[in-house]
Amino acid sequence: MGGHDTQQNKYVTFKSGNEYFGLKIEYVNEIIVFQEITEIPESEDYIKGLINLRGKIIPVIDVRIRFKQAPLEYNDRTCIIVINVKDTVVGLIVEKVAEVVEIPEENILPSPKIGHEEKSQNRYVYGIGKVGESVKLLLDPDKLLRDEELEMLEKASEDTVGEGEVIL
Repeated sequence: MGGHDTQQNKYVTFKSGNEYFGLKIEYVNEIIVFQEITEIPESEDYIKGLINLRGKIIPVIDVRIRFKQAPLEYNDRTCIIVINVKDTVVGLIVEKVAEVVEIPEENILPSPKIGHEEKSQNRYVYGIGKVGESVKLLLDPDKLLRDEELEMLEKASEDTVGEGEVIL
């Protein structure tokens, strides 16, 4: 079973603002419906807090706020994409999950390094995938969270859970 190579060029795509983004499927653990979030005091504005996923406490970040897009009310289309970055499980709150697409290597262009630093989402984009007539911005999940934030989130999710009790 060479099951791994079937995932090679597959991306989960989601909408954020007016753009569509793609995440390599190998990073994605699962996609869940939006659920209650416990806030973490004094965290970055895009770190929305923690959710309890089958007894495991994981931090969630709001992708729109991370990309400096206008925040959006959460609704019944809001999803959380649970990804694995550097051995940390993190949830990405996205406006709407679109589809899983296959983007062959030859359809991926390097991200244009235009001098527009105000487009802060470009920092997280390593390539541009062409899918038919449309374009998906391919995210590097490692860049979504800086190391010091990962450490803080790991600590936060450890702090919230005492001896077998979950603080809600």
